[in-house]
Amino acid sequence: MSRRNKLLKFTENLTFGNVYQSSNYEDGRLYGKDHQEVSLRGRWNELHFKNDKAITLELACGKGEYCLGLAARYPNRNFIGVDIKGARIWRGAKTAVEENQTNVAFLRTRIEFLDRYFGNEEVSEIWITFPDPFLNDTKSNKRLTSPHFLDIYRKVLESTGYVHLKTDSNPLYLYTKEVISEEKLNLLIDNADIYKEELIHPDLDIRTFYEKQHLKNQLKIKFVKFSLGSKV
Repeated sequence: MSRRNKLLKFTENLTFGNVYQSSNYEDGRLYGKDHQEVSLRGRWNELHFKNDKAITLELACGKGEYCLGLAARYPNRNFIGVDIKGARIWRGAKTAVEENQTNVAFLRTRIEFLDRYFGNEEVSEIWITFPDPFLNDTKSNKRLTSPHFLDIYRKVLESTGYVHLKTDSNPLYLYTKEVISEEKLNLLIDNADIYKEELIHPDLDIRTFYEKQHLKNQLKIKFVKFSLGSKV
């Protein structure tokens, strides 16, 4: 993608009422449409969605294909795609505007600062779809199912909430199950090949661009669903 094309998308993001971003990810300050500052931590439903429906996050959402799919399927829930890449978020935000999906918003930030932007137990569910597996063991702390990130999720996720991981990466899948075991978490669903038989979860049929590519390459898609609870 050319630099000019990226700049055009960054500029258009500022015209969307469903995109929030920050110039300093650590301070929790967010800017929405026309670069107006807004404080959404603990107030996403009050200030953005204007309702009290449950909130689902899609982390490392890319173009937001999964949260858009979920939002279309569940109009009585709210969905927020989180990613650091503004040009990717642009596509999801624009689609949501074009299709009048008012139950979808996008947040541009780094996931390690998630608790700056969401209040305690403000989120009911988290989806992580095809994240970077960071295969080098020296970067294991960057994996979105590492203990480091699970501690961050605990700060924003309801105690009864769920985390879903959908991935083509066998190392990430095995690593996640190891973390679940070591952290003594509640593993609810474990499937190493979701398309081998009837889908074990009703929302696994939503396919992103990358998943379609993985399937063309005959890669097996894995899925785990688990709950965090409070860390002892």
